[in-house]
Amino acid sequence: MGEPRKDNRFLIVTGLSGSGKTVVSRFLEDLGYYCVDNLPAKLILSFVDLWQKKKVEIERVALVVDIREPSFLTEFPRIFREIRRKISPRLVFLDASDESLVKRFSECRRPHPLSKGRTVLEGVRSERRRMAEIMKMADDVIDTSNLNISQLKDLLTRKVLKKRSPGMQVVVVSFGYKYGLPLDSDLVFDTRFLPNPFYVDRLRDRNGKAGIVRDYVLNAEETKNFLNELDGFIHRLIPRFVKEGKSNLTISIGCTGGKHRSVVVAEDIGRRLKGRRPAVKIYHRDIYK
Repeated sequence: MGEPRKDNRFLIVTGLSGSGKTVVSRFLEDLGYYCVDNLPAKLILSFVDLWQKKKVEIERVALVVDIREPSFLTEFPRIFREIRRKISPRLVFLDASDESLVKRFSECRRPHPLSKGRTVLEGVRSERRRMAEIMKMADDVIDTSNLNISQLKDLLTRKVLKKRSPGMQVVVVSFGYKYGLPLDSDLVFDTRFLPNPFYVDRLRDRNGKAGIVRDYVLNAEETKNFLNELDGFIHRLIPRFVKEGKSNLTISIGCTGGKHRSVVVAEDIGRRLKGRRPAVKIYHRDIYK
């Protein structure tokens, strides 16, 4: 019989200091994993038992363990072999070149955990020697030397999780300036210069989802020009956000009360984006205020 199939619901992430474990942990958390950082090696078996017996309401787990824990090097190999008698976790080891690690520690100005009384390079090389046995046990070894955050997430998704990259989710929010800006906005656009249905008696009590209000706003020449410019601008920006590894982009569209113009424009921009991207949501924050 071949080796049992690895259970991607239970991941153990380890590797060299500075190799990207924090980035991976945050990414897995965004995907719905319950992430535990620096759990003492002696407690891992107890955690596995609780998870296996469903005594904790956690579907997917990612444990981040490394040399920060004093007994990690001596205890983890034995404990990991015991874990594999119970379940089939996937062990992911993050690696990077000596040069890359030294550069990262220099840029963040933090000491290497093993560099006390010696150089960062000596600390990196010492850790690499000590972690060699654990690296051989790994199901996946990922070299992060030349990867940016977006590339690392994409590689993890394809190689470890065996899924297509989820890409970036775009949320288009309409709002009213009188109620304040949405706090999670990445891009904010003002529509208060467009024709205002509030000053038309038959439209005042309707909102931007009504066809008669939508037509009033969209048929204006300034709205058509604005939407075309805005669409092109957003279309050019999105690939740059993706390249930087952003997983969520919030585009906020505002008018005075958040009931008419911003709703119409948010709906139109959202519709255009849905034609190009699968993950687009539209939310009208103040439409019923």
